[in-house]
Amino acid sequence: MLIGEYRHTIDDKNRLSLPAKFRQEMGKKVVITPGLDSCLFVFTTNEWEKISEHLSVTGSSLLQADNRSLNRYLLGRAVEVDVDAVGRMLLPEHLREKANLKSKVVFIGVRDRVEIWDENTWNAYVVEVESKADALAEKLGQAGML
Repeated sequence: MLIGEYRHTIDDKNRLSLPAKFRQEMGKKVVITPGLDSCLFVFTTNEWEKISEHLSVTGSSLLQADNRSLNRYLLGRAVEVDVDAVGRMLLPEHLREKANLKSKVVFIGVRDRVEIWDENTWNAYVVEVESKADALAEKLGQAGML
């Protein structure tokens, strides 16, 4: 399971080191795609296969505009990236720009994926979520999810 928060810096060659805690589980090749909430999603190739299969599982998905749009957003901009022997991966420019990644980033383990956030964006997000954590827990509890 991918969990935890790790801070790293993008080097001058636009490479980023995958946290050691994630390297063994993620493998030598990962898929990076635009995420939601201004971050990037990073999946193992096996998990990406499941995600892409799930996105296209219904025959009507081609006929529904929302499905087409989400498929284009996640699949069309996704990139398979090699993780080198010391854990570095090259971040394509279009994905760095999408998540506004400059220099300092935060890796977040979210069970089946890793998210990459700009450090300032992540810090602001955490403050926002912490301010309403009790209300979120209450809402999820009422829905039977907690």
